[in-house]
Amino acid sequence: MKRFTMQRFSWLVLLACWPAFALAAPGHQAGTQQPDEAEVDRVIQIEASEMMFGPEALTIAPGETVKFEIHNSGALEHEFVIGDRAAQEEHRRMMQEMGGHGGHGDHDMAEGEHGGDMPAVTIAPGATATLVWTAPEGTSQLQYACNIPGHYEAGMVGEIDLQG
Repeated sequence: MKRFTMQRFSWLVLLACWPAFALAAPGHQAGTQQPDEAEVDRVIQIEASEMMFGPEALTIAPGETVKFEIHNSGALEHEFVIGDRAAQEEHRRMMQEMGGHGGHGDHDMAEGEHGGDMPAVTIAPGATATLVWTAPEGTSQLQYACNIPGHYEAGMVGEIDLQG
């Protein structure tokens, strides 16, 4: 009987605190605010597979809000992370330190645990994930990449040219 009561109490505490946890969580974009879908200027389809992204390059205007629909047609988990070259390199190094055997290990991109302001989603094999992102001002080039160990090196990277 005591066990049932403790389980019940734990659930009640979780349910009572859930709104606070939800507000504190950084969401799918690792600390950046995701714009309303009503504000989307364009939808871009991305295919992720072993070991490529298609298309390999994009041109997006600074300030443009894009909804990426990333379909993983491969058999492995992938991630789609936007950032400059230095941020991608740092994230890749962190992923390698974590082991990354067959995926993220204890690392969950959806919870923003990669420790930066890089918009990111993780895509399971056969799944489609979406990411709404507004291109920043004052930057000319960014990358989208999969930094699961070995994936970037095998070609899972694309260029974003930011032209106004």
